[in-house]
Amino acid sequence: MDTLPLVTPEQVGLSAARLDRVRTWMHQWVDSGKLAGMVTCVMRKGQLAFAEVYGKADVARDKPMRPDTIFRIYSMTKPLTSTAIMMLYEEGRFQLDDPISKFIPAFANTRVYVGGSRGKMETVPAEREINFRDLLTHTSGLTYGFMESTPVDAAYRAKDGVDFQTADTSLKQLVEKLATIPLIAQPGKAWNYSVATDVLGYLVEVISGQPFEKFLKERVIDPLGMVDTDFHVPKEKHDRFAANYSAGPLSSDGRGKLDLIDDPAKSRYLAPRKVNSGGGGLVSTASDYLRFCRFMLNKGELDGVRLLGRKTVELMTMNHLNGDMADMGTPRFSESTYTGIGFGLGFSVMIDPAKAYIAGTQGEFAWGGAASTAFWIDPKEDMAVVLLTQLMPSSTYPIRRELRVLTYQAIID
Repeated sequence: MDTLPLVTPEQVGLSAARLDRVRTWMHQWVDSGKLAGMVTCVMRKGQLAFAEVYGKADVARDKPMRPDTIFRIYSMTKPLTSTAIMMLYEEGRFQLDDPISKFIPAFANTRVYVGGSRGKMETVPAEREINFRDLLTHTSGLTYGFMESTPVDAAYRAKDGVDFQTADTSLKQLVEKLATIPLIAQPGKAWNYSVATDVLGYLVEVISGQPFEKFLKERVIDPLGMVDTDFHVPKEKHDRFAANYSAGPLSSDGRGKLDLIDDPAKSRYLAPRKVNSGGGGLVSTASDYLRFCRFMLNKGELDGVRLLGRKTVELMTMNHLNGDMADMGTPRFSESTYTGIGFGLGFSVMIDPAKAYIAGTQGEFAWGGAASTAFWIDPKEDMAVVLLTQLMPSSTYPIRRELRVLTYQAIID
């Protein structure tokens, strides 16, 4: 698991007996049939204190979960895309309040949905243009088609709509199509989880002059030593790729049922794609994502390689919202609770653990993916946690909140 040796938890201020509760918890979830398998890692003070692998990566083929199992990380792609765009910010290529139409002219005259009936959308002009910070903080007025709560979402899902996960055209075509669909809120006024980070991926492409996936691999993934992180699983690694499931109905005795939704032997992830989603397209491993966490904990540097300056990382991991997510949004999505949690440039940010009803630390930052994966980084405790599994949607079971409690209760210094 990573290149870090496993140390005794007490060496880094954690209790081995208390951390063992994480192991018990993992076994309970898998043995109940509700999850196929899990990988959980806890790092503190630069050392790996806990790394547990349990269950199956592929139930039908009876493949055990392994330390190097490859997972679809979906929205845990977003922090890497945010890192890429902020590297270009550090080169002076743009300012956070610059309108994105400087680089994508199609966004120059956006309109905002305000109502309508009989399938007709009523719109008004945007009060101001979408800027870079709006995209990084999910306050751009963009949305996701799977939200299914407004006619705008429906326009994303239409036959000629936008789906960055399945499209087979180009990032340019998809983003320019997106610019023709009304926003669901005025830019900067509301927090709405969205395809904004996919647009950032395209901006990386436009500003750098390189294909997005090439820039991300050459400038972020490879320098960080994330050897198994990519937009597809190459042939020589196919046997390490996990199956992805959704939850079927529980049996009368409470046991879980897993329905296969992406067979690792037939998955679209097995070959490169024309459209690479900066919002959710990567696959990765626990050890790779731990390297990203170490990079962020080290304020932009890992193993002598610096990709971001300390002040940039500090800017990215402070709350940029006017209040918390509950003040600025309607809770429609499960990658985070909303009360007591703000949002920075690519990460959720803890403002108040008491308001969030959860053990934690002011200033910790985090995110998760649609298949129930999660990570969080706590600079004050010098701690990072990575959880990888494959169950959609992430709202199925409260495993993230449970793991937070189980890891924080193990701190004893």
